[in-house]
Amino acid sequence: MVEEIGVVQGVDRLLQSVRFKILAKIVLEELEDGDSITVNGVCLTAVSPAASDFTVDVSPETVRMTNLGGLKAGDPVNLERAMRIMDRIGGHLVSGHVEGTGQVRERRQEGNAVVLTLDAPPEILKYCIRKGSVAVDGVSLTINDLSERSFSVSLIPHTAEVTTLGLKGVGAVVNLESDLIGKYIERLLK
Repeated sequence: MVEEIGVVQGVDRLLQSVRFKILAKIVLEELEDGDSITVNGVCLTAVSPAASDFTVDVSPETVRMTNLGGLKAGDPVNLERAMRIMDRIGGHLVSGHVEGTGQVRERRQEGNAVVLTLDAPPEILKYCIRKGSVAVDGVSLTINDLSERSFSVSLIPHTAEVTTLGLKGVGAVVNLESDLIGKYIERLLK
């Protein structure tokens, strides 16, 4: 579960990779050099954690497969430390191994919820089912509806307030990770 919204403090663009310095507070508690941390749902390695920030290196493959390459200083990001074995699981199993990106096609209010409709590639949609789970920028959500090109999710007020999804408008690019179990079942059946 997303623990806090951090802010990109600095961006160092290398040949095909990127290094970010990220301002944070909650996730820095007990964070050590080399610990796993997710940034917008992408599992990365924290480097040089300090009193108010940490650094992450993003490989060329991760830049290609996620929305991290488009981040700039001042952008908000969802942050979460790795789960400990003794923690409760408050969502579905998410590995932080983002499979690709989607794009917000529609954003609308429905009662107390914000409904996002997201266009997604077929290789992700094939693992999505109505009322199944999906991670969007690292946020575990339930799929409301599904079509050949897209799916929709509802953000309750709490989720919209404590994650960056509440800030996403039409055209925003988001990281997607489909349900882990479906991928393993497909592989075993082959």
